[in-house]
Amino acid sequence: MSGAYEGLRSGQVAKAAGVNPQTLRYYERRGLIAEPERSLGGHRLYPAETVTVLRVIKTAQRLGFTLEEVADLLETSRHRHGHTDHGLRERAWVKLIEVEERIADLKVIRDTLREAIDAGCDDLITCVGQPHCPLPFTELARRDRQEPSP
Repeated sequence: MSGAYEGLRSGQVAKAAGVNPQTLRYYERRGLIAEPERSLGGHRLYPAETVTVLRVIKTAQRLGFTLEEVADLLETSRHRHGHTDHGLRERAWVKLIEVEERIADLKVIRDTLREAIDAGCDDLITCVGQPHCPLPFTELARRDRQEPSP
């Protein structure tokens, strides 16, 4: 490496990307970002595009992608060599379906919690024994009382 290499130090990259320096090093260890050059004094010197990669990683995480999925997307992107890859589009569709399913689950949870509040459920054990208990385990509890113990 030449001593004339210009790059951004860890703190500069972290600040510009809105992450902390430990996150930067963690992503480096995970292979999400390339290992940087070093200055003559041993400081990490990252290319400016590292900030963009970090922003992409954080955005993908906010969209629900795991770090493993992000690593795969980045790897696919690095090896395209001009070929069209529909990996992101297909993965985005799969992630969208997962998100829609989670939203549906969360709506059920929200509605059930509202019903529990409206029914005055203050104690799970007491509530489960009441016919007005809206919580999903009510049917299981009734079935348990009817079945003989082994």
